[in-house]
Amino acid sequence: MHLLVLGAGPAYTDRPGATGASYLVRHGPTRVLLDIGQGSFTTLAATLEPSTVDLVAISHLHPDHFIDLVPLRHYLRWQFQPARRVAVVAPRGLAGRIDALHDEPGFSAAALDIADLEPGARDVGTLRLEARRVRHTADSYAFRVSIADDPGSPQPRGLVYSGDCGAAMDLAPLVRPGDDLLVEASFGEGPVPPGAEHLDAPAIAGLAAATHPGRILLTHIQMGHDPEATAAAVRSRFDGPVLVAEPGLEVTIGG
Repeated sequence: MHLLVLGAGPAYTDRPGATGASYLVRHGPTRVLLDIGQGSFTTLAATLEPSTVDLVAISHLHPDHFIDLVPLRHYLRWQFQPARRVAVVAPRGLAGRIDALHDEPGFSAAALDIADLEPGARDVGTLRLEARRVRHTADSYAFRVSIADDPGSPQPRGLVYSGDCGAAMDLAPLVRPGDDLLVEASFGEGPVPPGAEHLDAPAIAGLAAATHPGRILLTHIQMGHDPEATAAAVRSRFDGPVLVAEPGLEVTIGG
């Protein structure tokens, strides 16, 4: 199973070339996209044929995590005759928001098969996607992606993606020892301002101490916070590898 970081940016940034949150997980013929934030469609289209994505999983309904469903919809609708379709799972209300943005009922349904996201697991080709609610908006999710069970084989290591999360320990039930943890570090070395439902390095280190991931990938670091200093702050309390998830980073999960 391989992870490619298409975009790792927060809602706003001064870093040239940065794009919104989007992470492509591949295993054999199966392709699952975790979020598709601003600017990430371009990188996706340069990486693979976008209509071959098996599922787009949206963590929550903030535009920096879903807004490039709009260019994906346009591409599927107008690049092909007849239009192609891609499956999407998201918290309730996504289609209505996109349709309202365009003042066009049915805009999303022209090319996107959007289903409501619920806690629990589903198989997508050779991959398993498990969703669990976390504190951020009223309906936000983190995900664990792993290879679907092969009878008789040991449980494979997985990738846990935090989405946006205001309580690190909400992620703990998803994390199995040795998993890769792709986690937002919006407020860098900390502290997190009151009322901001996001994480910082101390919260991530505390989660790691409790759950023992194999590797930590830091993402979604806000403008004004130093990514390398954030990584160093996590390393001071976690003895495994800590990487900053820059666009273009590709890793083998469990490798």
